[in-house]
Amino acid sequence: MSADDVAADPFGTAGLRAGVLAAWRDSPTRLREDAATESDLVRAGYRDRLLTELAQNAADAAAKAGVAGRVVVRLVEGDVHISNTGAPLDLAGVHALTALRASGKADPTASVGRFGVGFTAVRTVSDEIEVRSTTGSIRFSRDLTWEALRDNAITVPGPAETFTPPVLRLAWPTEAAPPPAADTEIVLRLRSDIDPESLLAAMRAEAVDLLLELPALQSIRIGDAAFNSTEADLSARRSAGLGLRELRIDGPGSERQVWWEYRTARARWLLPLRDGRPVSAAHDVLRAPTRSDEELSLPALLIADIPMQPDRRRVLPGARVAEFAEDYADFARALPPQDRLVLVPTPGFARSEVDGMLREALIRELQTHPWLPVVAARPKTSGGMPEHSGMGSADSTVDESFSKPEAAGSDADRRGAQVDVSDTEVWTAAGLPGAALQPLNDATAVPTRASVFTGLSWELADLLDDIVGPLVVPELSGRAHSEALGVLDVHRLGLARLAELSGGLERSPKWWRSLYAALEPYVVDPLAAEELGALAVPLADGRLVTGPRTAVLDDQLDVAIPVHWARLVHPEAVHPLLARLGARSAAAEDLLSDPGLRAELEDQPGDPDTTDAVLRLAAQADPSALPSWLGLLELPDTTGELLPADELLLPDAPLSALLVPDSPFSTVATDLVDRYGAEALRAVGVGWDFSVVVESDPTGPDHHLDDEELWWSGLPEDPPELAAVRDLDLVDEPSWPTALRQLASSPRTRELLTDPEGYTAWWLRRHARVNGTPLGLLRHPTDTEFAALLPEFEYSDPDSLRAVLANPNAITQELAAALLAALADPSKTPTPEVVSRTHARLAAAVDHLDLTELELPERVRTLSSAVADPNDAWVLDQPWFGLAVPADHLVAGDIATAPALATLLDLPMVSEVITAEVTTQGRHTTWSAEPLGIILRQLFTMPTDGDLVLHDTLRIRLRGALEATIAVPWWRQGTTTHIQTPHSPARLDE
Repeated sequence: MSADDVAADPFGTAGLRAGVLAAWRDSPTRLREDAATESDLVRAGYRDRLLTELAQNAADAAAKAGVAGRVVVRLVEGDVHISNTGAPLDLAGVHALTALRASGKADPTASVGRFGVGFTAVRTVSDEIEVRSTTGSIRFSRDLTWEALRDNAITVPGPAETFTPPVLRLAWPTEAAPPPAADTEIVLRLRSDIDPESLLAAMRAEAVDLLLELPALQSIRIGDAAFNSTEADLSARRSAGLGLRELRIDGPGSERQVWWEYRTARARWLLPLRDGRPVSAAHDVLRAPTRSDEELSLPALLIADIPMQPDRRRVLPGARVAEFAEDYADFARALPPQDRLVLVPTPGFARSEVDGMLREALIRELQTHPWLPVVAARPKTSGGMPEHSGMGSADSTVDESFSKPEAAGSDADRRGAQVDVSDTEVWTAAGLPGAALQPLNDATAVPTRASVFTGLSWELADLLDDIVGPLVVPELSGRAHSEALGVLDVHRLGLARLAELSGGLERSPKWWRSLYAALEPYVVDPLAAEELGALAVPLADGRLVTGPRTAVLDDQLDVAIPVHWARLVHPEAVHPLLARLGARSAAAEDLLSDPGLRAELEDQPGDPDTTDAVLRLAAQADPSALPSWLGLLELPDTTGELLPADELLLPDAPLSALLVPDSPFSTVATDLVDRYGAEALRAVGVGWDFSVVVESDPTGPDHHLDDEELWWSGLPEDPPELAAVRDLDLVDEPSWPTALRQLASSPRTRELLTDPEGYTAWWLRRHARVNGTPLGLLRHPTDTEFAALLPEFEYSDPDSLRAVLANPNAITQELAAALLAALADPSKTPTPEVVSRTHARLAAAVDHLDLTELELPERVRTLSSAVADPNDAWVLDQPWFGLAVPADHLVAGDIATAPALATLLDLPMVSEVITAEVTTQGRHTTWSAEPLGIILRQLFTMPTDGDLVLHDTLRIRLRGALEATIAVPWWRQGTTTHIQTPHSPARLDE
């Protein structure tokens, strides 16, 4: 070949054509096979891969030349021009382009594809193709191919109208050159059925993916749309150098996509970033390295060199795809700890066989390597508290949000868990220009050996880090991460397990309070509270018990008081959560009222530990709320003898001056007063003034009160509570005025004085005497019911003692006897009204009195207030007899109880000894027909039954004990009422 021929045809395309044409001429079958192969690749294998295949060739060329790859797609007069930088076309490349089955890539590991058939994609849009390069240009043409077939008398298989020759088997030289900035350019003359704008739009949609898949390419321009790829090695800013890279792709305008890339020995993994944080990629396909038809559901894009079928759409059978999962855990560890779970495949059905194999391999890789962020153990103080808590101080240089847990904890099934602690590593919020670097401690563990507590807070994590072994950090413990942690087979901890682990821990009370505070947000329903039923609780006496339900809270205590009769929570451990979990709230008063303490006092009343605890609690208690049986507590007196507290008095107690000389009380030891204070001693029953016995639901008179049995026998039913002043029988009688003032001055005893049915008022009415008179026979100054009959109680505050004085509404045996005697005493001068009311009160009480014990008076008090001989007196039982019988002979009370009064006084009733007869005539009428009847019923309580008889003058004749005829204003005889009419009213016209 001459030099001119070489210059005109640098790649020897004439010889290549001659060889192909000879083969077709000699073997029509070969022509048919070449045509079928090219047709199949165009219609199926490369139907939508035009830019992809050309970009792969451009990437290979750029990599071969060691330059930045650039691809430019232009539309020029209807033709599509695709130019690129890199190694120009060479003879091997021409051979590959015309061979259909051969590849011109001698180093498959350095190139994208393995086959030279990808160029067939140009046939999907064009029948006239040019490849222009700086080393020479060639042309493929359907028309020239037909012409060559005809010129060489090659018979085409089948009808010529339906036969399509293989265009890419025959190449012709051309003198066209690529643009100045390009090394190679592909020119496609589009067929008439191809829309150029739609074609370019489809190419623009592929540009980002191609820049991701082909790292040798740095830019792709399609028309006016430019896509540029830039890459940064994040490892340069990390002490561990884990190989994480940041890939940014800038599109038209402000469009930008940011990805993090991690490369293993067999694959490239890409994670998209959103707002500077990595997120799971959408469902995608296997990229080998460009898009295939193998659908994947992985959280990251996989770009790998894997054996593919010739059309590069499916993986070859038997390909070892699971090997691509190797070092995937290192990719996870390379991510910021709070973002690592984004790489965990979510549960679901595999989208393809390859997807299923990859998912299984990735999950197995993640489950068996240390990369999961766990809480690091912090140095503890002597009480078990971490030296630092939370996120650290504002000026700290290390972020405490990810700190190292110890590998071993009390949870036996997590022992031996692998924990890997790397050096402090620096992170940047990728995608956020100028973001500050933030260091953190990266403690990791194998997921299957770690534990997670859903919703874990840093407060709780700080307390549990050395108890449960490797514990997933709070940022990854939320419900949003539960699914991913389940895929990793991370052991789940619940509240019940934490409660179980708390048993036997040796921690300070403040640590326990911190634990309760950290657990409280998780107790949101009864089920959660039930799960914590076995939570350990520290007691004030140093014990650790299981279950808040058995514990007692007193949030008023400032220091621990060892209460061994009750499970009292240590005051430094008290927290509201314990009450929510069933702990019983108990103040000092409740603890001192506990039945366990009573049993303790009955068994060992002088135990010094019990004495100390009781008196320390009593100093903080309300004395009025304490039970009287605290008086069982034995305390030393001034001689050192142990006596019950309620048999002791404080030094200089006012009560001592009121008692009888032979009182059984002693004085408590003064050193005890100095140590615990007088108020604490008084609260447990040591006397200062009068003591009170209190018992709820008493069952009988067993409280050692004077005459208690007699008082109890008079009650209609057992009282719901007994509260009574004790030792009243020891008061010296001359001291009662002072004793009453003392009783009224104390709120605790003053209240008991106001209960007329209570023991205290009952006893005082019967036994307490002022000037020799029982209090129950003295009259309150404002009470006129028994005026001039009973002596008046002279006291500065009589209202406080009203219940212990004579009560008109409760006539007792003693009061009845006193009233009868006073009524018979001529020296008394009660008014007729007082006499009548007193008789009525006495008559009403007859049913409750023992008449056999009452002595009948020798004289009786009549209605006129005169004292009369009982033989000349009658009980008024019918009121109209009071109009006819002299008042000096009538004993009046209430008409309704007249028979009872007659029985009490042993007197006849007036209607039994005197009869009466109306002697005058009158006019018979009815109450409703007579105006006077209407007026009288409005003025007086008149009978409304029977007849009404009106008299001008009404006279009656008395017979029996009294004989007389008397004029009366009205009378009742049987059912007939007789009325003397008044004078006729004056007329208006008179």
